[in-house]
Amino acid sequence: MSATSASIIGTPTPRIDGPLKTTGAAEYASDFHFERMAYAVALGAPIAGGRIRKLDTSAAEQMPGVLLVLHHENIGTLYRTVPNDDDAVSSEVRATFEDEIVRHWGQHVAVVIAESFEQATAAAAAVQVEYEPQPANLRESLDDYTGKRKSVSKRGDPDKAFATAPVKIDATYVTPIETHNPIEMHASVAVWEGENLTLYETTQGVVNHRVVMAQILGIPLENVRVVTRFLGSGFGGKLFPWPHTAMTAVAARKLDRPVKLSLNRRQMFCAVGHRPRTEQHMQLGATREGKLLSLRQDYLNSTSLLDDFDEGCGEATPYLYSVANLEVTSALVRRNFGTPTPMRGPGAVPGLFALESAMNELADELKIDPVQLRLLNDAAKDESNNLPFSSRHLRECFETGAKKFGWDRRTAGIGSMRRDGKILGWGMAGASWVALRLPCTATVEFCANGRLCVRCATQDIGTGTYTIFAQVLHEKTGVPLDRIDVILGDSALPDGPMSGGSLTTGSVVYAVANGAENAIKRLQQLATSTAGSPYQDAELETIAYTAGRVHKKDEPPGDGAHFADLLAMARLSGLSAEGKSQATWEDPKSKGFSLHSYGAQFVEVEWEPEIARLRASRVVTVIDAGRIINPRAAANQIAGAVVMGVGMGLLEETVHDPRTGQPINGSLADYMMATCADVPEIDVTFLDYPDPVMGEFGARGVGEIGLAGVAPAITAAVYHATGVRVRELPVRIERLLQSQILLA
Repeated sequence: MSATSASIIGTPTPRIDGPLKTTGAAEYASDFHFERMAYAVALGAPIAGGRIRKLDTSAAEQMPGVLLVLHHENIGTLYRTVPNDDDAVSSEVRATFEDEIVRHWGQHVAVVIAESFEQATAAAAAVQVEYEPQPANLRESLDDYTGKRKSVSKRGDPDKAFATAPVKIDATYVTPIETHNPIEMHASVAVWEGENLTLYETTQGVVNHRVVMAQILGIPLENVRVVTRFLGSGFGGKLFPWPHTAMTAVAARKLDRPVKLSLNRRQMFCAVGHRPRTEQHMQLGATREGKLLSLRQDYLNSTSLLDDFDEGCGEATPYLYSVANLEVTSALVRRNFGTPTPMRGPGAVPGLFALESAMNELADELKIDPVQLRLLNDAAKDESNNLPFSSRHLRECFETGAKKFGWDRRTAGIGSMRRDGKILGWGMAGASWVALRLPCTATVEFCANGRLCVRCATQDIGTGTYTIFAQVLHEKTGVPLDRIDVILGDSALPDGPMSGGSLTTGSVVYAVANGAENAIKRLQQLATSTAGSPYQDAELETIAYTAGRVHKKDEPPGDGAHFADLLAMARLSGLSAEGKSQATWEDPKSKGFSLHSYGAQFVEVEWEPEIARLRASRVVTVIDAGRIINPRAAANQIAGAVVMGVGMGLLEETVHDPRTGQPINGSLADYMMATCADVPEIDVTFLDYPDPVMGEFGARGVGEIGLAGVAPAITAAVYHATGVRVRELPVRIERLLQSQILLA
């Protein structure tokens, strides 16, 4: 029951964890320190393929402070995780130090543990490793693939329809390898107490991390605890455990003392995943009026030698537009690089670069406004499975975005728009992202000290999850935000979801609300059954709850008994109840719907050929993501994603040495990302339509969708300004300059 007439749901709310972060009190994984702490430094292979012929640790072991050197010959037995176990997802199928085979540059081959970080670093340099190099496939392009392709989605006969279509687009679009670069690097702190292990981790999923580590170490699940109080972002790279965690745990067990391992930035480029390269062949067939007749998307993505990582580029393609004939196929191309992993907007974001770029090319070919082309092909249902959409306002996204951007002032001619001596380019694209609700359990407790506590084994990765928990509790109980304690990031708490896929908010809000309602019911029951309570023996149906007080329905709430007083009368330290949310795929109410979020991106670029300067100057983004719980945090998420989209479109690419596989630009000094100077003016609009299938609040996540569609909108704007059709990211200035020379 809400205690106020004005709902906090949908109200911009400052983050409750903000003071902890701004004062430095928030503890991240590598901040944890314990008595007798030892420090680990990992050593990586300098080759992309081969085997370890000889590993000599004798010199390192004699150095001051060195406690242990672990490698494939002495790490002991480590296990792989159970295949196809959704509750135990590891980043790599291979167990840590499983064999002497080297499959990519930077693969961990040894780890040195010493009394200090400096001693461990010096000793790691003293480890002597002889390698037997073997041929490695470091080819950048994936066009050498000749194997079979898997059909991901199909309806009708796209090949026949394409062959007879009056207008055709047939092109290939490429996205490069991109590297996650959160400010907080991966770290593990392992502490054993007898047979029990506690890991202080940089993870986006404490529950999954716990299960994986129990399986890898071969110990009972109840003996493992994973703690992540705060995370300095992850972008998907911290979703699943990486080999360094097991190294740290084994070292701590062998030494019987706490061990800390922090990866450096160079290792972040080779040992903890990346967005894989994708090459997507798109074929669109349409009538001369612009109605889609056929759509084919054949995508390839790179993966490692052992792991079958499918980027999923066809995620949004089957349902985004109406087309009777469609097929999406996929295949994996193995290379001697580390294992890829989800990166913000996995699948749909690179997939939409290809789909939306092809739609923009089709609009240009037809001489139809690209917004109108999309409106013409809007889908009334999910044609991939014939299910109705739970809530879809994509058309309104396009129309609202066009109005806010001033799209009606766009002139279609190449280079025809100018401002202050600069050539302007305007482009747009659609966006979409999956919406699901994951299983979640949360406990809500009325505490004797007059505070309200909520506990859940999910985590806040910097997106504002702590605050969303508090908002829902305030909405349900009326207890002020500063009297609410949110306890997250510990696998010992009730199971919560991973923080990935923009699925957390839609999953947790219902569990928290359900827990609050159940706790209020228990409090009302306590009031009628406690000796000395003013409501002892009252009929339960006459009892109400408002703003922390139990009262009779016919009396003012302020005259009621505060929950702390009732707990004192009952001599209880607290009264708690559990709340749950059900996965959408198990919920009969949501099984019959297609659940997604939608958006539209409108981008302006400025092109100055005289000084070879291209920048994104303005972005209008309109998002249909259900009900927005905290517009302040949500707008921040969208703006951050847009900036990341600018990086994807104009800057980001991990380049490897073709001889060794070493990342050439494997540092923040060399890897180009969008900085403050690259940030355009960003206008974020939420349509804010609650999704009735997503639960009481109708909320969907916003972490990924702000990135979707930005890159193809940028390349469309670049074409509008320069006449250069960019089909491979990032946009390269040298290509634009060559075009200017030719045009001159």
